[in-house]
Amino acid sequence: MAKNQKKNGKKKVIIQAIILVLLVVGISFSFIPLFKNLKFGLDLQGGFEILYKAESIDGSKMNSEKLTATYKTLSKRIDSLGVSEPEIIIEGNDKIRVKLAGVKNPEEARTQLSTVATLSFRDTEDNLLMTSEVLRAGGAKIGQDSAGNPAVALSIKDKDKFYEVTSKISGQDNNMIVIWLDYNPMTDSYSKEGSLCGTNGSNCLSAATVSQGFASDVIIQGSFTQEEVSNLVDLINSGSLPSKLTEISSNTVGASFGDQTLQTTLVAGIIAIVAIMLILIFIYHFAGFVSSVSMMIYTFLVFGVFWVVGGVLTLPGIAALLLGIGMAVDSNVITFARIREELLKGKSLPTAFREGSKESFSAILDSNVTTLIVAIIMFIFGESSIKGFATMLIITVLVTMVTMVFLTRFLLNIFVKTDYFNDKTNLFIHVKNEDIPDVSKNEETKPNRFHNISFFKHKKIALGISCIIILVGAIVIGIKGLNLGIDYKSGTSVAIITNQNVSVKSIKADIKELGYKASSVEKNDDEINVRIDDTLNGDQVKDLNTYFEEKYEADVNIGVVTNIVQRELIKNAIISVLVALLGIIIYVSIRFKFSYAIGGVVALFHDVMIMFSLFAIFRLEVSSMFIAAVLAIIGYSINDTIVSFDRIRENIKKEDSKKMTLKLFHEICNRSVQETFSRTIYTTVTTILPVIILLILGSRGIFNFNMAMLFGLIAGTYSSIFIATIIFMALEKKNLGKEKEKKIYSDDIEEKKIKGINC
Repeated sequence: MAKNQKKNGKKKVIIQAIILVLLVVGISFSFIPLFKNLKFGLDLQGGFEILYKAESIDGSKMNSEKLTATYKTLSKRIDSLGVSEPEIIIEGNDKIRVKLAGVKNPEEARTQLSTVATLSFRDTEDNLLMTSEVLRAGGAKIGQDSAGNPAVALSIKDKDKFYEVTSKISGQDNNMIVIWLDYNPMTDSYSKEGSLCGTNGSNCLSAATVSQGFASDVIIQGSFTQEEVSNLVDLINSGSLPSKLTEISSNTVGASFGDQTLQTTLVAGIIAIVAIMLILIFIYHFAGFVSSVSMMIYTFLVFGVFWVVGGVLTLPGIAALLLGIGMAVDSNVITFARIREELLKGKSLPTAFREGSKESFSAILDSNVTTLIVAIIMFIFGESSIKGFATMLIITVLVTMVTMVFLTRFLLNIFVKTDYFNDKTNLFIHVKNEDIPDVSKNEETKPNRFHNISFFKHKKIALGISCIIILVGAIVIGIKGLNLGIDYKSGTSVAIITNQNVSVKSIKADIKELGYKASSVEKNDDEINVRIDDTLNGDQVKDLNTYFEEKYEADVNIGVVTNIVQRELIKNAIISVLVALLGIIIYVSIRFKFSYAIGGVVALFHDVMIMFSLFAIFRLEVSSMFIAAVLAIIGYSINDTIVSFDRIRENIKKEDSKKMTLKLFHEICNRSVQETFSRTIYTTVTTILPVIILLILGSRGIFNFNMAMLFGLIAGTYSSIFIATIIFMALEKKNLGKEKEKKIYSDDIEEKKIKGINC
């Protein structure tokens, strides 16, 4: 009977394993069409990005109504450029960002977009009758005709002129006034576009029949919908407003520059994912294989959600995905570590799986929520590429809870229920049968492999290392300052990729010949990066781009940032970091205690200072993407810290608080770090691995970002073990021997029981 059960269990395992393999193969092939349907950003396919400051020439304040009108005007102009899926984003109270991925002629786009909108009134022969000067600024409003239908109400400023023109037109056979926005005499004509008036892509807004002369405000009526009237009002107002668009930053990326970036980053990403899967299988055997299947599904779902929400995939977005994979794997590592612990206590596999899944849930939830808090703050305060990074990070956190927690457990539970692995725990999760004590024979539990390590014995040395790095960094910053990128210094950055053997000296001479001074010129393989302190305008960018393209047959990427953007980015960077830290203090204080929150935040300050210090020492560039890395590390580091804190809290609960001595308290904290140390090593490896691969194989465009991530990940792991716990221990000394504080709710979060997954 038992033999038959074992045989049936083996048969089930084989069938289910084959299904999993087929699932992986199916998902792998599904990636190709899904990936092709994604929208790619400028850095991955080339194109043009520009940030405008909108201003009123008459000195009046820009408001949301005027910005919306300008937004719609830009949309209409972009339609005429033939650019597919443009991005137009209103930022703040007076800025509009335009992204035109894949645009063939950036300079034509720049000229057409920045021209002040021109509204004109013409007859059917295209003769000019009136300009927008006859209207009051913002004089178009949504109104109704006599029958109550939607109509456009025009407020007339020059009533004499308007009466003169309307009287004249009303007496003609073709008694129509045609309203044009940005009329182009070379391409626009009512005889050709009359039937297209009011449609998308046409500069002809409306053609109104005039039956008499008007010396007052008028109504344009017809078979309009409410939406059509609203659009027409916005377009007329944008042409009648005395406003202008000032370019305050721009970025031009060559098409082949973007293609090369996409290819190198994709190769690096695929290698990173495969490497993580192999590590998981090596460490956790069959459970690692199941986790790898979940990781494939996770990656597919992340791309799927990103596609559904209309996200634009950028270089930072891919970096966020790979970081997210490392952090997602952490959810499985925490669970697997717990299952192993339960097995090593002598429990059966089904019991160990159930208990391990239950005990790991609170740590997984807290660590993901803190990362989510940082990602949301990054999205709110970030600009452009940082928003893309934050969007991907938010999606990865949410998908992690669905796939890497519940799906992995569901799949593993299917195999656990076959009973095939009951005596094959080494195959299932890399726990040898001889290491599992027989509790019925009173066999002792095997000690933790790190049980002899006293993590806080040499805490002064650990703190000393941090202090030395931070002190040296502070001295370098005091003497030389930070190597600020154009984001925080303003100016122009130029990246030149060419197959020709061009020296740094030649590029410096070229820049001088063009009339500029290069503050730095660096060469890495076939890419040369130039920094110019001057803020170049559109024509200067065009000339610079043409010069290097023609002389060296180069792909050129030019970014320009003005002082206006610089000040805004610095302000947002400071606010976002402070708000992220405040959000974490509040959450950790609610879920744990204030002493835990302070310990965690001090560790985060430590990580940030280490990152700044190392960037100063190695003279690496500090840009807006560096701040994105800082925020990502804040989310990751507190994630790591919370796993240790969760175990400390759990172990303290097992003791009588009134009998808690300083010695016992230190022993508990040290034991907690010992118990979570293997998980810390594994998750650090799986998170750092993609970063290292991107550093070696990825694009130069995110090299400094990846260096910041590498420094931060190492500092975050180190501070989670030493800094955070040491600070917590120092703060908790005064509470030893006291009764536990009553909380308004339980610290324990009960995971919802779902049949087949965790029960």
